[in-house]
Order: sequence, then C-alpha cells, then structure tokens
Amino acid sequence: MRRGTRYGALLGPLLAGGAPPDLVERAARGLGLPERGRYAVVVLGAPVPECAVAEGPDGDGARWWWCGAEDGDVAVVLLGAAGPDGAVAWLGEHGAGPGGMSPVVGSPAELGSARRLAGTALLTCAPASREVVRLDERLPAALLVSGPELSARLLAEVFGPLLALVPADRAVLVGTLEAWLECGGSVGRAAVRLRCHRNTVFNRLRRLERLTGRSLSRPRELVDLVLALDVLRLSSAPP
Repeated sequence: MRRGTRYGALLGPLLAGGAPPDLVERAARGLGLPERGRYAVVVLGAPVPECAVAEGPDGDGARWWWCGAEDGDVAVVLLGAAGPDGAVAWLGEHGAGPGGMSPVVGSPAELGSARRLAGTALLTCAPASREVVRLDERLPAALLVSGPELSARLLAEVFGPLLALVPADRAVLVGTLEAWLECGGSVGRAAVRLRCHRNTVFNRLRRLERLTGRSLSRPRELVDLVLALDVLRLSSAPP
C-alpha cells in the first residue's frame, strides 16, 4: 500500500499508542486491518525504496501499510507464512534499511508499543549500515541504547585504557576480539579468519585482558567485554 496522507492519518493514532478503543477500531477498519493477526512494525532510518512498497500481498503473502514519520518511514506489516524473517528478507531484497522490526503483536491495539520497540531496534544498527534487524535478536544492544548515559559509563569503565591507544593499535585488538567471539572462542579459527598465527591471536587477547582488567575466561567479566564492544560498535566513532 503506497504512502499517503490518508494512510498516515489512519496509522497515526495506532502507532502513537494510547488511542481510545473506538478510535483504534475505526482506524483499523478504515485500513482493512483484521481485528486479530500476526502484526509487526518496521521503522526505517532512511526513506523506503518505492520498489519495497507493496500494493497488496508481497511474495510471502504479507501485507504492508506505509506512512512517513519524522524519524523515517514506518510500516505496519500483517505477516505472511515466513513470519518476521520473511518480512526482513523482503526489505533486504529491495534495498531498504537501516531498519528495526518490533516483536510480533496480535492486534492493531498493540501497534503503539510495537512501534516504540521497532524504534529501539533501529537504534541498535551500526552507523552507516543498511541492515534491518529484529528487536528479539538485539535485546542486549537494545538495553544499551535505552540507557545512553550508563552505556557511555560502561564503555569508559571497561574499554578506557583500550580507547587511549592509537587508532590503528586499538582497531587490531578490537578486531581480534570480534573475530574470537564470532568464532565461538576458538583461537585457531580466529587465526584463520584473521590470517595470522594462533599465537598472535592469543597474545593480542592477553594484551586486551591486561588493558581492560577483565578475563575472557570469567563469564561475568566476558559479559562486560561483550557489552562494551556493542557500545563501541554502536557509537559513531570508528574502533
């Protein structure tokens, strides 16, 4: 359904939340939204490409209702057979993004809370990315962006000495930590990915532990490092 003043006027009360039940019912009826269904809200950080604005069901059977907002285009999607993954795939195939998708809700009355959660999911996208992410896949990062002052404190407390390094040196240690995490904590696999000797990976990780005062072998301290890494990833500054 193409964006337009009519759709925006009808979606507005639903997406704002807190509308009286009779207004929700009238807006849903005007848009053709079923009283019960599997809904999600998508918030994009850039204008939606026209090719992604489906007029009627898309290839998965999902139906889309789009409207503009101050912080980017917003869609209500009645999910198809593939559920949220199918909707995210549709947006990716058509070049939409960055974007955040809410958890699934069951009625138009819940779209206001879904819209807020979709906006939080959008905030977990890395700067300059084109990804569309689901909130349920980014819950730790969503907690971080919901408390920016605490996130900044976490970054300074955990990564302070690391951030004091020259950018090239810092990037090597951060990249090594990222590779090690993505490889499930395997030094050998991280070495293959980084195209260096496993001893080099081991030595970099030991240096990172000394700088941060956190051990990768202690679960609670590893959590600190992972969360600080997420804050760094979400910041506008390069590692």
